[in-house]
Parts: sequence; C-alpha cells; structure tokens
Amino acid sequence: MSLKARISDDMKAAMRAKEADRLGTIRMLMAAMKQKEVDERVELDDAMIVGIVDKLIKQRKDAAQQYTAAARQDLADKENAEIVVLEGYLPQRLTAEEIQAAVKAIVVELGAAGPGDMGKVMGVVKQRLAGQADMGLVSAAVKAALAG
Repeated sequence: MSLKARISDDMKAAMRAKEADRLGTIRMLMAAMKQKEVDERVELDDAMIVGIVDKLIKQRKDAAQQYTAAARQDLADKENAEIVVLEGYLPQRLTAEEIQAAVKAIVVELGAAGPGDMGKVMGVVKQRLAGQADMGLVSAAVKAALAG
C-alpha cells in the first residue's frame, strides 16, 4: 500500500472514530500534498510525501517553540500532538551513530577536506538520507566530519 493510500485510509478511520484532532492533522497533510500536486503538476510518490511530512514536522516544531516562549503551553501541546500524528508517516529513522557513519562514508567518497565542501557534501547526504534522518542532526554530523 502506498503512503498516499495509507494516509487516505487513516483519514477515513479518524472520521469513523470521531478523532477530531487526528483528523484535522491528517486533513492538513492531505491539503499540503494536494497543493504540491497542483502547483507542480506531478503525481506524488512516497519519497515526495515523506519530504512534505518532514517539512510539516519542522514547521510544527518551530511553532511549538514559539508558543512555549510566549507562555502558551496549550497551543504548544496542540503542535506537539500534530507532530506525533505526522511522525507516524515517516519511515524508521536512523540513529545518531548511523547518521555519523553515513556522513563519514560520503565525506571520504567525495574527498571533502574542510568546511568549504559543506554544500557539496550536504547535497549528496540529502539525496541519500532523505526521509531517513532529521536534517538538523545530519547537518551537525557533516559539520563535525568536515571540522575534524
């Protein structure tokens, strides 16, 4: 079953179960997917959907931090609940050690020598680890690998 079909089935199940919060989050995801399809005139595959989910999770994390800083814990909790629902659509994430190992292998493969090669390394890393790792952790691992 494709990820798109699974999301659609989950939306129907949330409707039947009258899970308003879960349903709202899934509808938001479906709207983002539809927007991408219309804007770019493409049919989304699983990798593209994972990219959308990653983007939405990043937006929710940023919003939760803003709400927490503004002492609006109720809104921060809502954003965090949405993150939990969205994370259910991501593939199994790599551990920090696996990320570091993959980054080191790519740095050696490309012959990258220092911080000036960060863009080149990140381009390859993003392609290979798309949807498998938090890009914030990946960026930190690339910086550490190129600094050492």
